[in-house]
Amino acid sequence: MHRYAIPAWVKERVLRRQGKLFAHDTIEAGRTALVVVDMQNYFCAEGFPAEVPLARAIVPNINRLAKAMRAAGGTVVWVQTDSAEALTRWGNHHKYMLTPERVQKRLAGLDAKAEGFAVFGSLEPMAGDLRVRKATYSAFMPGSSDIDSQLKGRGIDTVLIAGTATNVCCESTARDAMLRDYRAIMLSDANATWTDEEHAGTLNTFAMFFGDVMSADEAIERLAPVQVRRVG
Repeated sequence: MHRYAIPAWVKERVLRRQGKLFAHDTIEAGRTALVVVDMQNYFCAEGFPAEVPLARAIVPNINRLAKAMRAAGGTVVWVQTDSAEALTRWGNHHKYMLTPERVQKRLAGLDAKAEGFAVFGSLEPMAGDLRVRKATYSAFMPGSSDIDSQLKGRGIDTVLIAGTATNVCCESTARDAMLRDYRAIMLSDANATWTDEEHAGTLNTFAMFFGDVMSADEAIERLAPVQVRRVG
């Protein structure tokens, strides 16, 4: 797992901007979703083309966060990349930025019927969780998925972002969520990428300009359960 601590210079920038290190004193579970991005075999399992080895190390934290979120009355969302609309939604990326061999591996490996598409086996999705398929890096990019309408339909305005890769699909999803007026939190020990430098660079920038960066424990400590109203 990546070892990350918010650097002093980043803390200083955040404090100048908002007056405190975290914008969230509490996280209201009823208005919050844990969004788990791309924790699929294609990105997590050993030997797959886009394997992020450190993604396997964050599985326990993701499972723990999901359990805490459900217990508090919040929502858990599993976002999976599906290659079905890859060429129609962002054909230039595949045409100009990937080798022909890489394109074929990506299209085949992330087909909804392929082993690579499946959620990594050590994770613990539940029947009541939401499942979302996305076409591009960001789940919140218009046309990529229906996550925005699904969350807004549930009155959700806050997202906790976990998954892989920190600096690709997780960062893209978190930034776009913030720009669509969600309150966004990236979870430092529930995101993973290929190097510590990439991980830290994304989290530093996100903390300074886009939202909170917290550990799993810091998020769980702030989680405020849904209050059940008693009748009579």
